[in-house]
Amino acid sequence: MAALATTAFALILLYVSAFSSVSAKGGFSIDLIHRDSPRSPFYNPLETQSQRLRNAFRRSFRHSNRFNPKVSSTVPQTDEAEATITNNRGEYLMELSIGTPPVPIKAIADTGSDLIWTQCKPCVACYTQTDPLFDPSKSSTYKTIPCTSNQCSALKGNCLSKGSGSGSPCQYEANYGDRSHTIGDLAVDTLTLASTTGRNVSFPKTIIGCGHDNAGTFDKKGSGIVGLGGGDESLISQLSTSIDGKFSYCLVPFASEGDLTSKLNFGDNALVSGSGVLSTPIIEDEDPTKKTFFFLTLEAISVGKTKIPFTSSSSSSASGGGNIIIDSGTTLTLLEQSFYSELEEAVDQVVGGERVSDPQSPIPLCYKVSLSEDLKVPNITVHFSGADVKLDAKNTFIRVSDEAVCFSFAPSESLSIYGNLAQAGFLVGYDLKEKTVSFKPTDCTKV
Repeated sequence: MAALATTAFALILLYVSAFSSVSAKGGFSIDLIHRDSPRSPFYNPLETQSQRLRNAFRRSFRHSNRFNPKVSSTVPQTDEAEATITNNRGEYLMELSIGTPPVPIKAIADTGSDLIWTQCKPCVACYTQTDPLFDPSKSSTYKTIPCTSNQCSALKGNCLSKGSGSGSPCQYEANYGDRSHTIGDLAVDTLTLASTTGRNVSFPKTIIGCGHDNAGTFDKKGSGIVGLGGGDESLISQLSTSIDGKFSYCLVPFASEGDLTSKLNFGDNALVSGSGVLSTPIIEDEDPTKKTFFFLTLEAISVGKTKIPFTSSSSSSASGGGNIIIDSGTTLTLLEQSFYSELEEAVDQVVGGERVSDPQSPIPLCYKVSLSEDLKVPNITVHFSGADVKLDAKNTFIRVSDEAVCFSFAPSESLSIYGNLAQAGFLVGYDLKEKTVSFKPTDCTKV
């Protein structure tokens, strides 16, 4: 999917059935559950840990397609709302509620997408999903956005029924690199999030997409997408006033996931402060099609005492110097081929172990290491502008089988992406007012 596709940043919000709306002032937090956790509806108990890892690695490469949408629309392309968003094969899952009374839905939440959408009745062509479709006619707070309204124009919506009058709903369309798509009505409704305090937080008049034509590689256990990107339609942008433009997450390392949950924080709860905090600027791209993505400036990566300056092609960089996208939905860290080759050589010189190839894994740098052996892992520091982030061994190498350990960085054909294995064990905070991303080493299992 061109979307933040297959290893998307997704979350499961534990839904609290007793509905009690509270203000978001002061901040709130929700639980994030990895798609391979036993608490996830996508969990497959028949898969081994190695199989889950290999699947996640493959999703990293397919997932990068979301940054390069290539599919043309099946309806007229003039002024329709388009979003590059993830499919529901993402790394974390989210449950939220839409409507009044609130109807819980499972969706993928993604820092690399904007649009919030779910499958809706009546469905012209929907993929099969386990949960009931959302029925907007039963929500007292659901209201379509008229296609002739200023709001529809601002959202680049499309009025497909030119002769049906001003009441015709504003249409959106999102296409993906794997030819998946969602088409439907743009509307507003109350969105409700559960909180780790056990109290729900509701946000009225949230812009959502009510999908009536959705097809592609979506999974039946998911019913839509929640975008956490930088675009106007994203959850973060729409809640910006309530959460003061701040959100953060602390991802539990993959190997220790189990029943443990990660956390997604909003507002005051998202502050990253104290000793050890490192901050780097978010670079805004002048290209409106890249507004969704959070670009950072990667200056170099050090392997021990060897510092390798980062090189990037102009076509894959943002204006203003941003050259890498931070994405909590991509598992691996993907780097442009020429730079990755230098990094791999430097790592291999330090490790010096017996290299092996894993035909079931797309990672090029793996070593033969039995369970009783230890790998000589080099000290690796990622040098962002103003922030030298020192990675732990769990960020840079991961066991893929009883006999092999692999480097968690890999080459990319185009854009560079800073993935979630490198972010695990850090509190990662986004401040969209100050335009910074901050990192603080944290035991995420205790947050």
